[in-house]
Amino acid sequence: MNNELFINEKSEVAAISREMADLDLVSGSSGNVSMRILNQKSGYMAITPMGLPYSELQDQDIVVVDEELESIDDSGVPSSESLLHLGIYRSRPDVKAVIHTHSTFSSVAALTHDGIPPILDEMVIYIGGSIQVSKYAFPGSEELAKNVCKALGDKNAALISNHGAVSVGTNLREALNVSILMERIAKIYCYARMNNQMNPLPESAIEKERAIFEMKRKSKQSNGEY
Repeated sequence: MNNELFINEKSEVAAISREMADLDLVSGSSGNVSMRILNQKSGYMAITPMGLPYSELQDQDIVVVDEELESIDDSGVPSSESLLHLGIYRSRPDVKAVIHTHSTFSSVAALTHDGIPPILDEMVIYIGGSIQVSKYAFPGSEELAKNVCKALGDKNAALISNHGAVSVGTNLREALNVSILMERIAKIYCYARMNNQMNPLPESAIEKERAIFEMKRKSKQSNGEY
């Protein structure tokens, strides 16, 4: 198979990865980014490689793997968290991009068992409601992938216990925007807990904003975005 077929996908993943690093959502080679390759056999994805710093990542560094996580045309060694990305794609047909970050406040929030309740309106509208924490599992394992998928549910973000966070979207830009929003929410949440000033949204507001979240999802479906 001609690896040139994947040049656009590799370029998108590399660009978002560098932007993710510039935003301090990761450091060094921690975290990972992937996107489905829609014009190929089901299960193909372009994903960041293992062990390379994202601030220096180039298009040719991005790895393309099949549904067995085998590298296509020896394009490189994929991220150690490839099972997490594959698990999300298998459980969520609507998801076309996954970003896993190690940002500071999201990682702090991931140390709790309760997750983050719906404290901001945009949290419900763009993420789908509360942000759940997955049950702990060893990094890179099938168990971690399973637990994160359960915590994610039908929402756009989840916290990975004692580890970091994951965001998803119909494209890489949406997934990155969710990561940025989640880090801001986690920061507000951490400060609110320090000051004992937690005040979740009213249930009536959550219900209305969840309806907006669902409306946006249906709009994307009707527009063929997934």
